[in-house]
Amino acid sequence: MNILILGGTGLIGSALHHSLTKNKHRITIVSRVPEKASRLFPEQTRVVGSVSEITDDDEIDAVVNLAGAQLVGKRWSRARKKEIWESRVDLTQDLVMWLSKRSRKPEVLINGSAIGFYGDTGERNIDESDQAGEDFGARLCAAWEAEAIKSESLGIRVCLARTGLVLSIRGGMLTQLLLPFRMGLGSKISSGQQWMSWIHIDDQIAILEHMLFEKNLHGAYNLAAPGSVRNSEFTSTLAHTLGRPSFLTAPAFFIRLALGEASGLLLGGQQVAPKRILESGYQFIYPSLQGALQDLLQKPG
Repeated sequence: MNILILGGTGLIGSALHHSLTKNKHRITIVSRVPEKASRLFPEQTRVVGSVSEITDDDEIDAVVNLAGAQLVGKRWSRARKKEIWESRVDLTQDLVMWLSKRSRKPEVLINGSAIGFYGDTGERNIDESDQAGEDFGARLCAAWEAEAIKSESLGIRVCLARTGLVLSIRGGMLTQLLLPFRMGLGSKISSGQQWMSWIHIDDQIAILEHMLFEKNLHGAYNLAAPGSVRNSEFTSTLAHTLGRPSFLTAPAFFIRLALGEASGLLLGGQQVAPKRILESGYQFIYPSLQGALQDLLQKPG
């Protein structure tokens, strides 16, 4: 297949690119800095600065849209929210407009989203039938998905990938935690009772490929392992896997002080069930947190 990936230099996009090229698919990457991105990929991968560089004669069988400015780690100022919104919602709107003008449409659009779609759900166990939450992250995901779904009117099959916390040693949350945990400074967040719905990077990529090639899949899917855990359990399991103690607590007050509104990403949570992807026949490679962490932390960096 000829596959177009937006956000191909990120953690998920680069792993997806590696897997697809290994299986002989032809990839085009859209990057805001194509010169820099070109150095990250083999010569057979085409890198462009925008979809406008792709002509109607260029064959595109599938599109994977993973583009978006980073959500975690910075305060959500008005300017930051605008950047986040434009990098997801506005970009997807432009993408769908571009798709509408192509004489030969791709078969499928896989569009990124997140379990933040549901907001902070407390103790509820939720699946894809639950409605969007009301905080900024939830409204962002709902608007992002709404733009992508418009592609269905073009005859394109659309899958929405509501992704949980992706565990990888090549980037993301886990790599940020490894140094303090290895130093014995790992800490639970506040009470530690908030739910964390996570997914191993190998399952993330396998499910995205499952969406690409299984033509009966469409709509929203939760990309999270069946074994959601509380933050306290995540903390203790990571510390145990590394052979280190874990007895510290990061107070909610300091997290709110540092991150403001964005602190909700750490202090809230979701207990998400991957109901629809399991019903599709997918079997998780790493359904348990302990097995996922053991696999990742035994691998070379």
